[in-house]
Amino acid sequence: MDAEDSTLTCPPEREARRWTRREFVAGAATLIASATTARAGHVPQAPSSVQTVTGPIAADRLGLTLMHEHVLVDFIGAEQVSRSRYDSDLAFKMILPHLEQLKRRGCETLVECTPAYLGRDVVLLQRLSKASGLNIITNTGYYGAAKDKHLPAHAFAETAEQLAARWIREAETGIDGTSIKPAFMKIGVDGAPLSDADAKLVQAAALTSRATGLPIASHTTSGAAALAEIEILARANVQAAAFIWVHAHNERDSSFHVRAAKAGAWVEFDGVAEESVGRHVELIVMMKAQGLIDRVLVSHDAGWFRVGEPDGGAFRPFDTVFTKLVPALGEAGVTKEEIRRLLVHNPARALTSRRERTAL
Repeated sequence: MDAEDSTLTCPPEREARRWTRREFVAGAATLIASATTARAGHVPQAPSSVQTVTGPIAADRLGLTLMHEHVLVDFIGAEQVSRSRYDSDLAFKMILPHLEQLKRRGCETLVECTPAYLGRDVVLLQRLSKASGLNIITNTGYYGAAKDKHLPAHAFAETAEQLAARWIREAETGIDGTSIKPAFMKIGVDGAPLSDADAKLVQAAALTSRATGLPIASHTTSGAAALAEIEILARANVQAAAFIWVHAHNERDSSFHVRAAKAGAWVEFDGVAEESVGRHVELIVMMKAQGLIDRVLVSHDAGWFRVGEPDGGAFRPFDTVFTKLVPALGEAGVTKEEIRRLLVHNPARALTSRRERTAL
């Protein structure tokens, strides 16, 4: 390991000096440039590869990663969603400039969290990945939030084992007749107590994770629901390290964030926008104070081409993390090394942590 690379894995106290004024002005770009030069061995404990829509890559090649974004979503409902509802060429044209801008910001990997029956289109994702140069990661699983509007009819009739068999098949053979494989599961639940349908999704996710090693990203807006999911996973002998609590910032009681992280789960503060930067800084600084920054993920939950709206509607870019949040974190005393952990190391570990645990 040479001197340039050693800053990526040094202890936080070695990087604790205050950022200079120049670093605040150009700090995000400087940080990103250094973070994305990581070479083999710089993502601790990461297994060899992660599936992208263009094939597997080494986990330590993911670079700077946004863990929760969308490029296209169709909210019409599971029974009506169809690729015939939009022009994929138009969607490609409208989405690509935003991904190219993201690539120029220094980002290497985008985790696309649109599940089946909500507009997941892996062929479009692969096309966008090749054109933009970004690694794009897709998912398997079903979304049970929004009062089950986006669950297909068979999700109510089938058992957890039958649902898991569907998701395992996608992980092993590919999605929608392609060879494109998921790198994680995306599910969603409403509040606590979990409904029967939501609990079944978590159980199916546990079975799938045990069979494939895929982590579970769950749309969960309440801490009580997140802890209930972690308990279901524990009963199924799946460690909390396999669980990503999506939208954790919506929970106002931070004791839930601390409890979930101490249990080993990933606590994801996505939804980063200009008006939310202060809130996100507070949450990240709080987790740092608790010694839990190694369990935190950040992203925008931004985009996206909205099926049914003219030209896909208003697209929110994927750049506020770089232009606003990173400098604000620096001002708040979060070190450059800690920000690298948030944006480089933690995502790679989250995407591989279930396999890591399974191999032990």
